[in-house]
Amino acid sequence: MHGEYKVPGGKLVVVDLDVEGGALRNVRVAGDFFLEPDEAILAIDAALEGAPANTDTAGLAARIDAALPASTVMLGLTSEGVAVAVRRALAQATEWSDYNWQLIHEAPQSPALHMALDEVITAEVAAGRRPPTLRVWEWASPAVIIGSFQSLRNEVDPAGAERHSVSVVRRISGGGAMFVEPGNTITYSLSVPDALVSGLSFADSYAYLDDWVLAALGDMGIKAWYQPLNDIATDIGKIAGAAQKRVVGPGGGPGAVLHHVTMSYDIDADKMLDVLRIGKEKMSDKGTRSAKKRVDPLRRQTGLAREAVIERMIDSFRTRHGLNRGKVTDEEMARAEELVATKFGTEEWTARVP
Repeated sequence: MHGEYKVPGGKLVVVDLDVEGGALRNVRVAGDFFLEPDEAILAIDAALEGAPANTDTAGLAARIDAALPASTVMLGLTSEGVAVAVRRALAQATEWSDYNWQLIHEAPQSPALHMALDEVITAEVAAGRRPPTLRVWEWASPAVIIGSFQSLRNEVDPAGAERHSVSVVRRISGGGAMFVEPGNTITYSLSVPDALVSGLSFADSYAYLDDWVLAALGDMGIKAWYQPLNDIATDIGKIAGAAQKRVVGPGGGPGAVLHHVTMSYDIDADKMLDVLRIGKEKMSDKGTRSAKKRVDPLRRQTGLAREAVIERMIDSFRTRHGLNRGKVTDEEMARAEELVATKFGTEEWTARVP
């Protein structure tokens, strides 16, 4: 069995192993990380040798930590990262390079249609009718997108939304409310087979699916990191928030994961605060007194036009994983428009949690 895991902000860990009698055998750990002293790699292999195959990530990491020489120094590597690679080998997880990735980047569309397209495209990936897809959104109008389980009245000031002609839509994933404007927001979705994140915890899958974004931001001079559970942050502020939804495949078979991210290229903070009801508890949780400081625009940090930031992100993904240009099919669009009419564009869905 073979498993790989790119440690967020670190290096690649590769594990090859067998399972005999319910235990790990012939374990070999490798990668492009840095590790001192040399014998530490042998200690890691020995610590994993004979471990029960059902040992969870924390248990495997604990075995490694207990076996490492006191003088061990790890750079780009963690005990947990090795453990995750082992769990991915046991789960027979796939890798980014196993797929032919498709890019969808089309004309601006309504907020409700974007919600519907996320559901349709991810269902198509789960059914095996579409390859894993990166979809970059273009917005036709400003909107607030609330999480699947959020209270509409607690999150949005209806008078403020009406004043600024901001529509409100509810997505299928959890998480918090996002304020978007066409020229100020960068949004993308990844619709991927669930095998790509096999062996990862839900929390780890967030950072794993956005590691390419952190690299792309780094190429633009921004040092960014994942702030659990679902924020992308920098030294001077949050720049993005992520959310996920797991979709079961046909007949209960292998499914897919929808992972989407909204990034602030620029922001009208006064308008946002007039539309969103941002509570003191939420600001306290983020460690800031001012809601205006919670989001730091990419425009100021990069000095690049929004379109240039998007193109650099796409190029970064293409360089790392390959990417072919695609489009929403006529059948997918028809299904999405039907979902707008019956679900995402209805008061019943938007106010399902009043």
